[in-house]
Amino acid sequence: MHLGLFLNGVGHHIAAWRDPAVQPNQVLAARFYADIARLAERGRFDMLFLADSNATFGPDDPAVWSRTGAALRLEPITLLSALAMVTDHIGLVSTATTTYSQPFSVARMFASLDHISGGRAGWNVVTSSATAEAYNFSHAAHPPHADRYVRAGEFIEVVQGLWDSWEDDALLYDQESGRMFDPAKLHFLDHKGPAFSVRGPLSLPRSPQGQPVIVEAGQSEAGRELAARTADVVFAVQQDIEEAIRLRADFRARAQRAGRAADAIRIMPGVLPVIGATQDEADAKLAAMQALIHPEIGVKTLSDLVGKDLSDYPLDGPLPDVPVTNTQQGRQRVVLDLARREGLSIRQLYMRVTGARAHRIIAGTPARIADELELWVREGAADGFNIMPLTFPDGLREFVDGVIPILQARGSFRREYAGTTLRDNLGLPVPPHRHAARAPEAAI
Repeated sequence: MHLGLFLNGVGHHIAAWRDPAVQPNQVLAARFYADIARLAERGRFDMLFLADSNATFGPDDPAVWSRTGAALRLEPITLLSALAMVTDHIGLVSTATTTYSQPFSVARMFASLDHISGGRAGWNVVTSSATAEAYNFSHAAHPPHADRYVRAGEFIEVVQGLWDSWEDDALLYDQESGRMFDPAKLHFLDHKGPAFSVRGPLSLPRSPQGQPVIVEAGQSEAGRELAARTADVVFAVQQDIEEAIRLRADFRARAQRAGRAADAIRIMPGVLPVIGATQDEADAKLAAMQALIHPEIGVKTLSDLVGKDLSDYPLDGPLPDVPVTNTQQGRQRVVLDLARREGLSIRQLYMRVTGARAHRIIAGTPARIADELELWVREGAADGFNIMPLTFPDGLREFVDGVIPILQARGSFRREYAGTTLRDNLGLPVPPHRHAARAPEAAI
């Protein structure tokens, strides 16, 4: 199986920062993240994953969000570039929005990270889920869901075209002749589309892995179609194994319809493991953390997940009907299905899903955690997982020292890295260069 490590401040549980064992003031400390990255590499994780948003919180609720550690985060490319210097093998994946960015800037940032790291970069493509981001980019409102995905498709097309500006053997560095590169192997993009007009070329050649890995998380209809055409990895939100099996099968079928191999995409749901020496210890650890969720932030987070303000509804009453949201449609569907399937009240639902933002929580011994991960891979529900430790660094250390040795002993996880690039470790091919077979007159 493949394993990503989802970096998230001092822990993934929404109340992790309140745990007496963590140091919340480390959330902006580069050395803190460097130690985590080295620990993850010791555990042979495929990649580090950094989510990002260009907003802190909405304009009406800073008092509510003051009860979480979510308001503070470093700019991800800057942080991952620093982590590239203290690691050798682990992949480095970061979010960049297609709604509030420009393709040339994104192409250049990730190509730079790819070269700095020796071919270990990945781009997590999002169309943004926070309406508040619009306010930071001179917009009065978040664009409609369908419009965002149309823009995202063109955005990815432009970025990947720019990444192929230079053919693999274009650089000569011929000091004697005075020629730095072969001009026949450098290409202008000259893209003109509905949203973007980009000439190119990019000021960076291809990396050892050809192009950075593309990660996506959309589970809406539009998100699935985009991922089927363009994604190498899908970071999924799934609570139920049967639903996860259907999701993975759907992505494989869509990939084939898009002219790709069925196994072209790695499906990696998020999992928050709560690890104890015994089941009772793990359950008690989770219960103690859950008790730290303030009802105000629990209701607010659930409201954001389902796309409806629930603050005026009885906590112990049922979840009301909600319309399809303009932001996180796939995640909304997972939460609504869970509430209906188990008949959960608002309080019960926020206790179930806000701690890990609707991702699956597994509490148990290292052996039980390993069993659950293996079951999902064996049954075709996942190709791997994005691991979301309860707290950092302790939750990660418990996973690396407890769960990973069991998976390795069973032959379910690597003992050594497969290669030096992220594509090597994910078992993904190097994408062919789009210009390699073109006639010379197509070049400048």
